Amino acid sequence: MPTKSNRDASGEMPFWDHIDALRSVLVKAALLVVVLAVVLFAVMPDLFDRVILAPCNGDFVLYRLFDRLSAFAGWFPGLSGGDFHVQVVNINLASQFFIHVSSSFWCALVLGVPALMYLLWDFVSPALYDGERKGVRFAFLLGNVMFFLGVAVGYFVVFPLTLRFLAGYHISEAIANTISLDSYMDNFILIILAMGLVFELPLLAWLLGRLGFISRATFSRYRRHAIVVLLVAAAMITPTGDPLTLFAVFLPVYILWEIAALLVPAPPRSVAPSSL
Repeated sequence: MPTKSNRDASGEMPFWDHIDALRSVLVKAALLVVVLAVVLFAVMPDLFDRVILAPCNGDFVLYRLFDRLSAFAGWFPGLSGGDFHVQVVNINLASQFFIHVSSSFWCALVLGVPALMYLLWDFVSPALYDGERKGVRFAFLLGNVMFFLGVAVGYFVVFPLTLRFLAGYHISEAIANTISLDSYMDNFILIILAMGLVFELPLLAWLLGRLGFISRATFSRYRRHAIVVLLVAAAMITPTGDPLTLFAVFLPVYILWEIAALLVPAPPRSVAPSSL
């Protein structure tokens, strides 16, 4: 990390010292991910059964919620747990081993986000002024919280709804759906990470607002357009036809839009000229 002894007479850190500090951060980050991946590799079989494959069974938490809701209303077509089950099969000889390794890596990357963000903060903070440190510290904290919130929404809501639709969709009843392990994991990882990144929208809006690229007026001007786009996107993710599923996907993303609008710095108020 940069220290006072690394700086020259002008107070600036030499270029190669910056490179050495960055290399140190990258090495620590790589070691952290590797250690986490090794630990997760050891427990991955149990993690697979209890967490990753959990949306394949009718007793998944979201499906149980729909079961309880359907006790009060009968307009939840195809969403209750019931006897729902998706059988994931392996069709390639080495897939189970490579999925074991890759899943350990991706889970380590997700779980290591707070530590990785801290390493990044530790690298950039010496170059910031005190006022800037407060803002960046807020950004890192918000980034961590929103990322894991997005991962949770992806796992508990978006992926199960997507799985239920795609696993039960038939272009022809003569064609049976057989879900391969590779296909299942590709969609699982893509949706989970995509939702984690989508939930960084408020942080991105905050940064762009501070840089002057967008304003609150931008969100107000395009709010109706955003609602239409988000509704279409939610309908594409969960085209089951019932309003609850559509609303369950649309609502979190729209809330993100409104949070992002609030985080954009408000324009300074104009001061009326004083009368002489």
